[in-house]
Amino acid sequence: MSGAGDTEFMREALSLALEAWGMTNPNPMVGALAVRDGKIIGRGYHHKSGLPHAEIEALNDVRRNGFDPSGAELYVTLEPCSTHGRTGACTEAVMKAGIRRVVIGALDPNPAHAGRGIEILRAAGIEVETGVLEAECAEVNRSFFKWITTGRPFVTLKLATTLDGRIATASGCSKWITGEAARSRVQKLRRLADAIMVGGGTWRVDKPSLTVRDAEDWPCQPLRVVVSKSLKRDEVAECYPDGRFEVVSLPDKPAWDKFLSDLGRRGMVNILIEGGGELAASALAAKIVDYVEFHVAARILGGRDSRPAVGGASPETLASALELKNIRVERLGEDIMIAGDL
Repeated sequence: MSGAGDTEFMREALSLALEAWGMTNPNPMVGALAVRDGKIIGRGYHHKSGLPHAEIEALNDVRRNGFDPSGAELYVTLEPCSTHGRTGACTEAVMKAGIRRVVIGALDPNPAHAGRGIEILRAAGIEVETGVLEAECAEVNRSFFKWITTGRPFVTLKLATTLDGRIATASGCSKWITGEAARSRVQKLRRLADAIMVGGGTWRVDKPSLTVRDAEDWPCQPLRVVVSKSLKRDEVAECYPDGRFEVVSLPDKPAWDKFLSDLGRRGMVNILIEGGGELAASALAAKIVDYVEFHVAARILGGRDSRPAVGGASPETLASALELKNIRVERLGEDIMIAGDL
């Protein structure tokens, strides 16, 4: 049975998992702790796809610290893998190390593997406790969970708006609606993204870099995707000489579905839509958005021709409004973040 100590150690393992924010795709972020007599003797997290998993890192750290892992407890935010891929099976390493008890946050979401690692460990005589901070451990990897079970990436729609729901003036000017704290939050979202999408209108006005800029030499720059019926690749190429971009037309839901499935097959787990209003309307109408994050500035732009956060056809009644679940409200400097699931 788990207790207060299990919760405390699992929370520490979660903080380790987050050290790899944006670095592990298409793998999940995982943290692990080795504990003996209530004291941490080893820490580890999965640094990057293809590198050792969190359990291996923690066991290696135990040995570097001069301890023997035999008889220790292992806390891990995600069920240990039981198959061989680019790395060996973590269940084998755990058994070989002589770990006596394994405490797990969330189960492996892959239907082919879910629970298998637990069965293997228990069959080897290892005590296994599951479900410790399960919701928090699953939340960290919600995008991975969707990708591994559906083959499609998790889609976030982020928009910066004024208090009256405008994202730009009539001429398209939008710099800067929100302040530095909100823009820093956008950089964090970009670090997690495998691809960033903008509409053709936004691209023509802003020529956005669509890169991670707040981390020097960031090694996982996202793919840039410009959605337009009329823009040609040669026009966009002038802005992105590295060639890491695509220009696509997504006129309807079948086109969106095909495009996202293709990104999923390419190992892309997180997609970030940043604007503008017509692209947001298209994505929402296609029902492909998983999570919405609005950064709202305490200013009123006004003007009937100013550009709305979400364009598209005008609804007849309020019954057409989309409602968010699991709503989060957070202060970002002088701005307010309102976010939730669709």
